[in-house]
Amino acid sequence: MQPRARRIEPGKKVIAIDVPGRQLGQPNPRRLALGVALGQAAVALIAALLCWVIADSRAALSAALGGGISSAASLVMALLSFGNGASKDPLRAIRAFFVGEAAKVTVVIVLFVVVLKTMKVVPLAMLGAYIATFFVFWIVLAKGSSVRGKPRADDPSPRASE
Repeated sequence: MQPRARRIEPGKKVIAIDVPGRQLGQPNPRRLALGVALGQAAVALIAALLCWVIADSRAALSAALGGGISSAASLVMALLSFGNGASKDPLRAIRAFFVGEAAKVTVVIVLFVVVLKTMKVVPLAMLGAYIATFFVFWIVLAKGSSVRGKPRADDPSPRASE
């Protein structure tokens, strides 16, 4: 049973308490993070196809590996940072975010070392695709921050905490 939103009469004073969870109109953070990883994988595939058309199959594989490293790291972070119990407590959420970020950096370092030690890659294609995947993150971040400052349609007045 969901609580119904009530209109507040003008002149009445209200104390608002934010409860954990999503508010109306805000995107699901886990779904957003997984969408970033999926978008990065799509950019990696596009970069690999471009490298294949422009150069050769080794450049295409290098681009796929570079973009894949970024996508895999983002996926690990999304799964660890936005797990089931992460949003129930603010301290847990911060801890989960830092664990996810540390795991992401570790995955990037380990995968780059493995790829560079075991394969002969085209460095420009690999790093170019890796960098190209960051644009997905920046675009999603920019879109998300532009939505955050707008008031909800059903919010008749500013909150007491603002």
